[in-house]
Amino acid sequence: MLAVLSLALLACVSPTGPAASAATTVRVLQLNLCHSGAVSCFSGDAVMVKAVSVIVSTRPQVVTVNEACSGDVARLRTAMGQARSVFVAAQRPDGTAVRCANGQEYGNIVLVAESLAGGAAVSGRFTAQDTGNEMRVWACLPAGALSACTGHLSARSGTTALAQCRELLARAVGYTANGPAVVSGDMNLRYGGSPNVQDCNPSGFYRKGDGSVQHVFASKDLAFVSGRTISMSGTTDHPAWLVTVTMA
Repeated sequence: MLAVLSLALLACVSPTGPAASAATTVRVLQLNLCHSGAVSCFSGDAVMVKAVSVIVSTRPQVVTVNEACSGDVARLRTAMGQARSVFVAAQRPDGTAVRCANGQEYGNIVLVAESLAGGAAVSGRFTAQDTGNEMRVWACLPAGALSACTGHLSARSGTTALAQCRELLARAVGYTANGPAVVSGDMNLRYGGSPNVQDCNPSGFYRKGDGSVQHVFASKDLAFVSGRTISMSGTTDHPAWLVTVTMA
């Protein structure tokens, strides 16, 4: 009789449904390396040493990089571990690639941890452009468990930067049909500025900025946990910007 009662009590306290799955932590790291060699914020290899150190210490699942050289991809991917990557070169008006001082192509990088990555990389040139000699470009790694995009937007025209931001976020909205999405980069737009970076934040997304021009936009199925700047120790003119979210 006691054995029967014990079994009955165990049945009462045992869970009747499946256990809730633990949320997945996703750290999104934004870097602007100023690595072209063409402007005064260039610090040579020092910025790469620092970037590798930040990646190793923060262990991000998504890394977006602006003002990089094509040769930087392999080094950053090695620091990150198993990851997929896309590099897109900024363009001259004639469609040729902008070059770093070392001869490599100059542009933007997206890295996504292999465990979250999925479809083939896509990239392109923004429809809106300013009157400068650098045509701004975007890159995305869509699908998988998470889609991620970056762009380095116009520094000459706030109106153009806002149009580029809206174009990139519209693309990210399309990716949310298959799961969460993030857009991260140096937008050259500020919160509360004129124009206001918040004006390119679409329905279903939220924005977290570094207090300056770097921002992470995330779909609302990614729960915000924290955001913090990380000093790059004078190796570039931007801090690293790390945003942590969770994904169900």
